Formats: sequence, structure tokens, C-alpha cells
Amino acid sequence: MKMNPIVELFIKDFTKEVMEENAAIFAGAGLSMSVGYVSWAKLLEPIAQEIGLDVNKENDLVSLAQYYCNENQGNRGRINQIILDEFSRKVDLTENHKILARLPIHTYWTTNYDRLIEKALEEENKIADVKYTVKQLATTKVKRDAVVYKMHGDVEHPSEAVLIKDDYEKYSIKMDPYIKALSGDLVSKTFLFVGFSFTDPNLDYILSRVRSAYERDQRRHYCLIKKEERRPDELEADFEYRVRKQELFISDLSRFNIKTIVLNNYNEITEILQRIENNIKTKTVFLSGSAVEYNHWETEHAEQFIHQLSKELIRKDFNIVSGFGLGVGSFVINGVLEELYMNQGTIDDDRLILRPFPQGKKGEEQWDKYRRDMITRTGVSIFLYGNKIDKGQVVKAKGVQSEFNISFEQNNYVVPVGATGYIAKDLWNKVNEEFETYYPGADARMKKLFGELNNEALSIEELINTIIEFVEILSN
Repeated sequence: MKMNPIVELFIKDFTKEVMEENAAIFAGAGLSMSVGYVSWAKLLEPIAQEIGLDVNKENDLVSLAQYYCNENQGNRGRINQIILDEFSRKVDLTENHKILARLPIHTYWTTNYDRLIEKALEEENKIADVKYTVKQLATTKVKRDAVVYKMHGDVEHPSEAVLIKDDYEKYSIKMDPYIKALSGDLVSKTFLFVGFSFTDPNLDYILSRVRSAYERDQRRHYCLIKKEERRPDELEADFEYRVRKQELFISDLSRFNIKTIVLNNYNEITEILQRIENNIKTKTVFLSGSAVEYNHWETEHAEQFIHQLSKELIRKDFNIVSGFGLGVGSFVINGVLEELYMNQGTIDDDRLILRPFPQGKKGEEQWDKYRRDMITRTGVSIFLYGNKIDKGQVVKAKGVQSEFNISFEQNNYVVPVGATGYIAKDLWNKVNEEFETYYPGADARMKKLFGELNNEALSIEELINTIIEFVEILSN
């Protein structure tokens, strides 16, 4: 779905930052509230009642928590228990958490006490190095995939959480290493603030420090907020006041070079994150295929075709995932390595991911898992040939068919090159007959290019150019 130009530009720019590993996420309370956790105001409601205040009339909740401690001789035990009770509840992750964990982002900051980000990363089989004390900053978890900085503490240690005025006043001294770490990330990474209200005194202090140091040379950051809507029975003047205040707030964020993306509803956050994820995944191609013979192709020409196709995909900045299929995989490797080593002068492990299938009976039972693991990393699946030897006869490879089914199930774009024959031709016929199902809304150009993928009269160069042009349309 096409969004307004400002959102489209943000998606394009932030996708680029993620792919270049320059992106970071800052998650606020709004992200956690979407799973069913209550707001900070609702959490403090019984505390306010106990000291004779109405939480609905209080804007400064940090001071409210401090008042409670003052009235109880500095004892915050009940607040600690409220935090533990609320944020220890088991809740289901939202799609937003899942997408954020799937993205190739390695830095997460949050003021939330809960463990939703860590849980989401764990479910993606990523190792999270979680930091919420000063001493933890000095250690590094082995083979970590992401660092989660919990600058206000963790639910399992509520007595150490930052929540009352005393904590905020002492933060710059007790937690100075966190201030330095966040300041450094704000300088070197592009942040996306999600579910954040920017009322936190600590973040305001850190942003001000970065602004003072870099003035007009600050790095661009982004935040997603929902535009104000008129409440039931609200006076027009009150609504206009809130709208004006939001406009001034957005303008103030620009002092810190934070670009605000205003949304009509919170569902748009999920749509935007899905677009970013899809943009990234379509830059990684799954090459599926196996062959003991190559249809009308001479063996030498077929090998050259696979070699050159892989080389050209890398040259066009696509990454490749392959299962090392018989008669295909080795030529994929040769093409990729030639482009990376000979022409680009470097070999990056992310550019080619190989997952050779396990052998033997036990291995066969794991093949579906292996296929899913490979395909989930990609957004486009290209299918070549698809045959094997079975009982001395050349037969169509069911494994390639399985990879097609998984690809479509996981919402990959499927690109069977019918001109290579065998299963690939069967798959091309299937997609061609139901083209609108596989490519809803595709224009005449895409339909024409797809038709050419079945043209056996094309030269190697012409067929490769057609595949590349088709895949580039998908990635854009």
C-alpha cells in the first residue's frame, strides 16, 4: 500500500540505515502498552489515592512517586512490588516487537522495565546482551547479536529501577556511563523512537548534550507519533489547544534533528515496520535449484548461466542464500566469489549464506527445517531447473517444489525461470496461470518480463538481464 510521500521517504531512508547497520531502536512505554501492560499513570493510581491525590490531575508522575516515598519515610517497597506484579505478567508479543527483533538491528535502547524486547530477540534465536547496571557495560556476551540497554532498570530488580525524583536527580552521577553510551549512539547511529513521549528528563538531558556539542551537525533521527484526535464530548477549543500543543512539540523535536512521522492510527506503525522489513528482505535472494542435466542447455552454457546470474545479483547489491543444490550450488559460489573477490576486493559473509543439506535419514527429517531457516532470511526466491537422479532415472526434484511452497507461504516473491525447464517450468506455468494471486496489482511491464522468463530462445545474457530487471522491480 502506497503511503504519503513523507512516510515513503522515511521508509526508504531508514531501510538504507538498517541495511548499512547504522540503525538503532528506542522503545518507549507505548510499545509495551500495546501488549496489555497498563500506563504509568494507571500503575500509580493506587499510590496517588493513598496520599490523597488524583492521578488524573497529575502531569508530573515522577514527582508523584517521590511524594509517596516522602510520605513513607523514603520507603518505596510498595512501588517496587507494583512494578514486579505488573511487568512480570505473561503477555503475547505484538507484531511490532516481532518485526523489530527480525530486523538486522544490533542496538536497542528502552526506558521500559519489561523484558519484551529480550523475549522477541530470543524467539528469533538471537543472543541479546542485556545491560541495566553500570557494571554490565564492562562485559560482553559471547556471540551476541544485539545489545539491549535498559536505562531505567529491569523488572526483576525493581528496587534499583529509576522511577522517583531522587533517582532522576542522581542519574547523571550514578549512571553516567549510560549517558555517555547513549550520547555516543545518538551521534553514530540513526534512531527510530517508537512508543516514546519524550517526557523523560534523562533523555532530554542527553539530547541537549548532543545538541550542544554538534549544534547544526546533529545526526538525523525519527519518531512515530499519532496525530491528536477529538475525544468524545470534547470542546472544540480544548481539541484545538491539544492540536496546537502537538504542533509545537513536533517543532521542538526538530531542534534535536528528530524528524516526526505523524500517523493517523497506531496500526500504521505495523504497516511501516512491515514495509521496512520487506524492503530489506527483497535485497536478499534465495536461489533454489538442482540439476543433473540442463534441458536444452549445453552443460558448459548452463554452468556459465548460473555463474553469471549469481555474479550479476551480487554486482547489483543483492545478497544470496543457497542450499548448495547439486549441479547449481558450486556455480553460485564461483560467481559470487569472483564478483566479491576479483571486482569488489572484499569478501563479506553476509553477501552469500550457504546452508548445505544434512545427509542420511536423520538429515532428511530436518530438511523442511533447513529450508524454512534459509527462506525466512530472504524476500525473493528464484527457481532454476529442478531435477535429480532417482533409481537411475532423471526425475523432477520435489525439494525445489517444497522450497516454492515454503517461499509463497512466507510471502516471498517467487520467480521461477521456466526457460530452464523441469520443476522450474512447472512452477512458471502455475504462477503464470494465477499471476494476479502471486503478483496482485502487477503492471503490464512486470507481466511481460515474467513471460520472458519462459522464453527458451533468449541468450544467456538476455535471460540474466530479464531476471535482474524483474527482481529489481520487486526490490523497489
